[in-house]
Amino acid sequence: MKKAWWAWLPVLILLFLAGCAPPRAEMVKTASIPSGELDPAVWGKVYPLEYDSFMKTKEGGQGESKYKGSELKDKLSEYPFQLVLLEGWGFGIEFNEPRGHVYMLKDQLDIDPSRRKPGGVCLSCKSPYAPRLKEQMGLAYFQQPYDQVHAMIPQNHAELGLSCADCHDPANMDLKLSRWFMNDALKALGKDPAGLTRQEKRTLVCAQCHNTYVIPRDQNMKPVGLFLPWQKSQWGHITVEDIERVLKSDPANLEWKHNPTGIKLGHIRHPEFELYSNGSVHWRAGVACADCHMPYERVGSSKISSHHVQSPLKDNMRACTQCHNQSPQWLREQVILIQDRVNNMYTRAGNAAAQAAKAIELANKTAGVNQELLNQAKQLYEKAYYRVTFVGAENSMGFHNPEEALRVLGDGLYYADQALMKAREALVKAGVQVPDKFDLELSRYAKRGTKGVPYKPEENLEFTFDGTK
Repeated sequence: MKKAWWAWLPVLILLFLAGCAPPRAEMVKTASIPSGELDPAVWGKVYPLEYDSFMKTKEGGQGESKYKGSELKDKLSEYPFQLVLLEGWGFGIEFNEPRGHVYMLKDQLDIDPSRRKPGGVCLSCKSPYAPRLKEQMGLAYFQQPYDQVHAMIPQNHAELGLSCADCHDPANMDLKLSRWFMNDALKALGKDPAGLTRQEKRTLVCAQCHNTYVIPRDQNMKPVGLFLPWQKSQWGHITVEDIERVLKSDPANLEWKHNPTGIKLGHIRHPEFELYSNGSVHWRAGVACADCHMPYERVGSSKISSHHVQSPLKDNMRACTQCHNQSPQWLREQVILIQDRVNNMYTRAGNAAAQAAKAIELANKTAGVNQELLNQAKQLYEKAYYRVTFVGAENSMGFHNPEEALRVLGDGLYYADQALMKAREALVKAGVQVPDKFDLELSRYAKRGTKGVPYKPEENLEFTFDGTK
């Protein structure tokens, strides 16, 4: 007996749905990645989607903000007061915006040689071979000339920047910390590196290199190590004041001498993690670096974490709209407004610090100047320098933590004004006619270093809402 047509209806529906449904996402057919393999292309054979995404970091670009970005732009032309603040230091010769992670090592090889003067230690974040070289060479890794240590990297990887192995365990793709100094720094904070949550790792694998660090020197100014200055801080509360205390706690931490003032200084380098983790609204909400800079994306039927690490401004604010329901245009305008406000204060504080430096420079050359007043001016200038540099070197123009960035710059402006006042007082008491405003003598820096890096005033990004500088 034949079945009625409707008896076949369930089968027909299933066949119809199967024909219209998209294909199921297939698991990536993995192959083994050899232990210690550093070549991203080898990892890419197993994880092709992530590899293709990562290679897009070659694209660079500024996005829709005038600040930061991934273009090789001259930070000293953007903020020329830094020519005064960094005079006597490699950063004052050539100091560029970083490009994408693919170019980390190449950009270092291309920059003025003065920036590589400390030696092999400069490779610590720029090459995936750094941890291996440090283990093999010991103290010599920190002290041998840069070119000698770099020559120990295989020739085919002489320009290899970020590697998958910097962030992932090849056995299971778990996130891992590959840099010894990050593990040491976490222990100094009382944080167990072995007990980190996955979400914490999604920030800390980035923070391995997006931090400020110190290269302590021996009596001959030879590097003897590298560490993060977090010894006086707590997890979620690393302040510029804490960092300053560490820098000043040991003369070995003072890496250079500022020519205009004669002060021996430490330095603060790209403190993205320090600023972001110090109570910012996104940090308190549990947002990781990867949530904003590596959002999930669809590639065909697969879902991956984007490895095209970039600002949300360059991706139509897609990462932001995962949590915020406003339009991309509204969110973009909010980011730029915050950055404009921070830039306003950065411009004021930086130029005030440069004025103080020039006043101290004149006082150093003046016979009979009151040394007590001059020393007070120098101490105040040092505090201003660390605060201005903290925000200027951090790569978000304050957006990672606007309230803290403005607080730090406000203090920097205060200390710079106080330093200028003390230096002026010392000069007046010595009988010097003090100008209302010191000439920063930027023409002295028209050419810099062995490459003759030009100062380009048309790239100036100094900004105040009332139009003054």
